[in-house]
Amino acid sequence: MSVLEQVLNFLQREIDAGVTPGAVIRVRHQGRIVLDQALGYNCLEQGKTRMSSRHVFDMASLTKVMVTLPAMLQLFASGELYLHDKVSTFLPAFSVHGKDQVTVKQLLTHSSGLPAHKHYFEEKMTKEEVLASIYQEKLAYKPDTAVVYSDLGFIVLMELIEQLSGQRIEDYAKAHIFRPLAMNDTGYMPQFERERYAPTEFVAHLNDHKYGIVHDDNTEFMGGISGHAGLFSTMNDLAVFTQMLEANGQYGGHRIIDRNWLELSRRNFTPFSDESRGIGWQLKGDGASPAGDLLSAGTYGHTGFTGTSFYIDPQRELTVMLLTNRVYFGRHPHMIRLRPRLHNLIAVQKQEGEGLACD
Repeated sequence: MSVLEQVLNFLQREIDAGVTPGAVIRVRHQGRIVLDQALGYNCLEQGKTRMSSRHVFDMASLTKVMVTLPAMLQLFASGELYLHDKVSTFLPAFSVHGKDQVTVKQLLTHSSGLPAHKHYFEEKMTKEEVLASIYQEKLAYKPDTAVVYSDLGFIVLMELIEQLSGQRIEDYAKAHIFRPLAMNDTGYMPQFERERYAPTEFVAHLNDHKYGIVHDDNTEFMGGISGHAGLFSTMNDLAVFTQMLEANGQYGGHRIIDRNWLELSRRNFTPFSDESRGIGWQLKGDGASPAGDLLSAGTYGHTGFTGTSFYIDPQRELTVMLLTNRVYFGRHPHMIRLRPRLHNLIAVQKQEGEGLACD
C-alpha cells in the first residue's frame, strides 16, 4: 500500500469513527500537488453534500495567522511599529495593572502574561466591552517567562491594527491580503448557500448547527469579527495562501509579506519554554506537536479549534493542509491525536520513488 493510500485510509477510519463528518486534505511536495482529496460529507443531516475543496470552513484560530499575523508583518515592514514597541504606546488604556511594559512581540508570541481565555460570551459582551475588560486584566505571569496561548492577546492586536491602519480589520484583510491573492471565498461573516458550508457545532439557541456563523462564542457576540477567530475560507483559497508563504511572501506578482519579516517570524522567540513560538507561528519544537514527530525542525504553521490546520516544512519542501469540521460532533479532543499521526504518515520515508516526501 502506498503512503497516499495509507493517508486516505487513515482519514476514512477517523471519519467512520465519528471524529469528523468529512475532511479535505491537500499536500504539496516541491511545489507539486501530490495529494488532493475530499472525504465524507459536510454534515450528516438531510441535504448533506459530499465534501469538496469548495466547501467553506470556519477557520477558527487560523484567523490569527491568515489575518492578524500578515497584517502585523505588513505594519512592521512599513515602519509603523517594531517588535519591541510597547502596546500602551498605541493603546494607553492597556497600560494599567502592570501591563505598561508588555510589547507587541510578547502578544504575538503568547508570552505577554495575559491569561489564556475568558468567557466574555456569558455576559454577551460586545467588541468594545471585551477590549475594555482586557485592558483591566492583571497579568497572570511575568512576561517572557512562559508561553500561555492567549486569544486575549490577538484581540488586542486586532485593535492595534485598526488604530494604525485606520481600517476595520475585515476591510484591511480584504484589501491587503485576500483581494491581491484572489482569495474570493475568504473573509468574515460569509454569505454562501447553506450547502457550501462545513457546519460546526449544534447550538440550542439556533436549534441547528452553525452554518456560516462563527463557532467561537466570544467572536459571535463581538459581531462575528475578531483577530483571534471569525475567518471562513476554502481549501482552494488556503492553498493560495500557503503558496504565498512558500514563495517567501509573494504570489501572482503581488508582494503580500516582506521576505525579511516573514523569515524573522519563523524563528523561535520563546527559548524559555518547551513550546516553541515564532511571531504568530506554532513551531515544531522537541516536544509534542500537532506537526508530529518526523517533520523537520523548521516546520511552522497553526491549528484551528474547529479542526483546521496547515504546516509547512521548508526543508522537505512539504506543505500539509487539512480542513475538517470536527466540532460538528461537539468539543471532543480526538483531533489532538489525529494531526500528529497524520503528519507522521505523510512524512514517513519509503523506498526511493515510493515516499511522499523523499529528501
